[in-house]
Amino acid sequence: MFKTSLGEGVELRPLLPDMAEELAAHVDRGREFIGRYVAFADAIADADAARRILTTFEEKAAADTGRMWGIWVDDVLVGGVLFRTMDFRMETAEAGCWLEPAAVGRGLVTKAVTAIIDWAVEVRGIHRVDWWTSTANTASIAVAQRLGMTKEGVAREAYLHRGVRHDMEIWSVLAPEWRAARDG
Repeated sequence: MFKTSLGEGVELRPLLPDMAEELAAHVDRGREFIGRYVAFADAIADADAARRILTTFEEKAAADTGRMWGIWVDDVLVGGVLFRTMDFRMETAEAGCWLEPAAVGRGLVTKAVTAIIDWAVEVRGIHRVDWWTSTANTASIAVAQRLGMTKEGVAREAYLHRGVRHDMEIWSVLAPEWRAARDG
């Protein structure tokens, strides 16, 4: 896994199990905001729960089936991005993100997801990156659009979250499209 500067005091770094207390504190700061669409916020009730999730992603990284990075602004964890799944036989990955309210509106998610897609396409040979988001999550839809992804359709009532079934938009970008947009 890599770490990289995103400029202006922003850094993208792997989130590891020894960062569980920091992740739990971050989620506490933004639990309701993050949790509107992301079950991750409800799953992290404390540092032990955060450690379990981070250990799962450490195991995914070791097995090459997923990755998780945090977004730090001036050494404060404010959000993160991930590949929930990575399948190298099929050359596909599913990206996702979250951000606490204090960090919204700075383009941090777009910069961070750009970095991980670049890595996945150019270093790891991923051909297709998927992005699933609730049809109600306008911020996430805007990220998909800024990334140059194509909306492929809607999976009706595909995601049960906090007792509500959400329709999920499916967006994707293919490696040739990614390169053409980046280089163009």
